[in-house]
Amino acid sequence: MTTEEIRQEKKRIRRQVFEKEKELTALYKENADKEIRRRILEMPQYRDAETVFCFVSMKNEIQTRPLLEKVLADGKKLAVPLCVEKGIMQARQISSLSELEEGFYGILEPGKDTPLVPPESIDFAVVPCVSCTREGVRLGHGGGYYDRYFASLPNVFSVLVCRDALIQEEIPCEHFDVRFPVVVSEEFIGEK
Repeated sequence: MTTEEIRQEKKRIRRQVFEKEKELTALYKENADKEIRRRILEMPQYRDAETVFCFVSMKNEIQTRPLLEKVLADGKKLAVPLCVEKGIMQARQISSLSELEEGFYGILEPGKDTPLVPPESIDFAVVPCVSCTREGVRLGHGGGYYDRYFASLPNVFSVLVCRDALIQEEIPCEHFDVRFPVVVSEEFIGEK
């Protein structure tokens, strides 16, 4: 496939996944999200982590608010993404969810005055996606934020989360697409 064909195929899959997500019931999403959070919290890598990076969920994503609250309750350092310019994000430490404010694309983000978390200090990361494969090929929204950030962090234990109903058999890759080592859905934990 050419680069343009790959990009068109990604757009097609994205549209298909968005349509499928609309068909999922609220009960399915609530139960799936709860099970995904449970699986993450039971991972020894989470229990041993001192600094946890986790996305702040948007409306249709796996709801992370309970997970963020648990990270803080467990006394861990919590880092969440802050978009600082197009395609570039940083990890910023928060000590309360009340520190989040609406930022790029209406996503809740930490303020620019929150402490910067050096990427190499992150022990455990929870990463969102529109969809993924069981082998950790991620399909995001197309902005490249997570690919750029995690390309420089090959040693961080990263968990890609996706509801099982939205997982794809195959997603085409470009040379810069990051593959994630662990995929967690409500049905399985897959490691490559």
